[in-house]
Amino acid sequence: MAIETVNRQDPRYATLIKGKNSRFPAALEDRPARIELCDTSSDIAEALQRAVNDGLRPTVRSGGHCYEDFVYNNPGGAILDLSMFNETLPVPGRPKYRIACGAQLGEVYTDLFKRYNVTLPGGTCGSVGAGGHICGGGYGLLSRLHGVTCDWLTAVDILTVDDKGKVVTRRVDQKNDPELFRACRGGGGGNFGIVTNYFFDELPPTPQEVITATISFSWPEMTEERFETILKTYGNYWETRGKDRDTWGMFTLFPLTHRSSGHFGISIQFCNPDGTCKDLKVLDEFIALFHTCNPVQTMPATIASMAGERTVHHAPPEACWGPQMMSRHLWLDANVRGNGGGGAGGEQRGKHKSCYMKRNFTSAEIACIYKHLTRTVPGADLSRSTLQVDSYGGATNRSDLIDLTAVPQRSSIMKSQFITYWNRSQDDAGNLEWIKEFYTDLYSGPDAEPDHKGTPYWNDHYEGCYINYPDIDMLAYPYWPELYYGDKGLVPMLKKVKKQYDPGNIFHHSMSIRP
Repeated sequence: MAIETVNRQDPRYATLIKGKNSRFPAALEDRPARIELCDTSSDIAEALQRAVNDGLRPTVRSGGHCYEDFVYNNPGGAILDLSMFNETLPVPGRPKYRIACGAQLGEVYTDLFKRYNVTLPGGTCGSVGAGGHICGGGYGLLSRLHGVTCDWLTAVDILTVDDKGKVVTRRVDQKNDPELFRACRGGGGGNFGIVTNYFFDELPPTPQEVITATISFSWPEMTEERFETILKTYGNYWETRGKDRDTWGMFTLFPLTHRSSGHFGISIQFCNPDGTCKDLKVLDEFIALFHTCNPVQTMPATIASMAGERTVHHAPPEACWGPQMMSRHLWLDANVRGNGGGGAGGEQRGKHKSCYMKRNFTSAEIACIYKHLTRTVPGADLSRSTLQVDSYGGATNRSDLIDLTAVPQRSSIMKSQFITYWNRSQDDAGNLEWIKEFYTDLYSGPDAEPDHKGTPYWNDHYEGCYINYPDIDMLAYPYWPELYYGDKGLVPMLKKVKKQYDPGNIFHHSMSIRP
């Protein structure tokens, strides 16, 4: 089809103006003048040129999962909706694999599996768009085994705008515009142009099968001492044993939910490095570490429940602990089928923060975490408030890729995401207060850099923040770009790329690279 323009008078506008986080757009005056629906790469180029010619700020949506206001708060501007450009069919010649920017991860996993028996080591939520996920260094359950998504990139098609306001179509790789290509490998979306296609010469094989399991703990029975034992056991594993290659096929999500949720627990997906589940020694060893922590048995986890998108049904506290809590799945069944999730979807409102961790939790950190997960805030329902600690490391820590990508965090063993969801705008203040105070308090302790209190600035303990979990609260710190991109020369390189390929600063948002 030709470009479909949806303006404010169109009955579709009220629906299409929404993303997964209903906090945005924050007010009527923040809304764009129009939404351009594009389903081919030429449509996208034409819609971009039209916006530039009309003097409208273009913002870009593929899956609509942006955690901040980068897309929807665009007063009088134009949103380019790329969700209909979702092909994964290859193009003639090399590279072998292509993923269009509007494809959702669930579609990508299914198509790559059926056509080639390969996959992308991407995220757990099937409705996330590939466009922002890949260029932001997206990761997921296979990342310890195969690295982050942009590690596998061979080339991208990207639309930039020159100093005369003309849209330029580029195929960039390590030989053609290599610095721009590097910036597209983890530098985040909305910075330099619009990536329309991602290309890969190789992708990792799809696992034949996986084992999923959960280890659940009851909040009513929890003590602070037992809480510390659980967290130190978890962190110590990833700091020591988790570095061994035979463990890289195991990925865990550890959502430390607020006490009002009633429980918290560890969700596990495991396969051997060869993609089978013939040898469960690593998994059994990990689960056995928590036997003395008095877990309660839960039903086997699915990929949707691991991502926090569905309720995990818990057995009664008196249920015995045993190996029957594990469940074996074909890989596609565990990771795609039944996963219709979307994180903060519908009318949910949300806020997120992040941290890369190079070391295990300290006692001071655990005491702070326990305090904030058990405190109350007047007028705020914190039952959907969480500190999720994902396992990391393994193949994500390939130091040889630091100079080839814009992902400098290559020494972390865990990755933390602070999350709070709620439904009503009148509850904004309480939930935002809780997450901000939690984060600031945690990173003002003895492990924080003296000159960077309140943030996980780079040191022996932390590796900053993750750009795909953007947090505009970080703008309060003048060094915020270094939190996301490090202080070893990557920020100047990204600024150089910005100045060269987006001289008019056409692509910008509150946390974009400054020209």
